[in-house]
Amino acid sequence: MKKIEAIIRKSKFSIVKKALHEVGVNFFSYWDVTGLGNEKEGHVYRGVSYSTSDIQRRYLSIVVNDDYEEVTIKAILEAASTGDVGDGKIFVSNIEECYRIRTREKGEQTLK
Repeated sequence: MKKIEAIIRKSKFSIVKKALHEVGVNFFSYWDVTGLGNEKEGHVYRGVSYSTSDIQRRYLSIVVNDDYEEVTIKAILEAASTGDVGDGKIFVSNIEECYRIRTREKGEQTLK
C-alpha cells in the first residue's frame, strides 16, 4: 500500500477530485493549509503591496493499493498542473498495514 500526499492549488481541487474519481480513487482526506514558497517578492494590486510568501493550498492524503499508485499520481499531475511556479508537490511513502475499525479486517482489502 502507498500513501500519496499532494499539495495543490486550491483552485485546482475540484478538477483533481474529479480526476481521482474517474480513476477509481473515491476516498481521501484533505485540509486547507498555508505554506511558504520560493517566491520572495510581493505583488502590487491597485497600488497596494501584498505578500505572496504565505500561500494558500489544499493538502490531500490518499492511501491506495500498490496497483493504484501510478494512475493516482498521473491523475493528480494532469489535473493540478498549470505549468506555473507553485503548482505543488506529490510525496509517496509506504504503508506497512491498514485496519478497518468496524470489522477488524487488515491488509489491502480494507481499502476496497
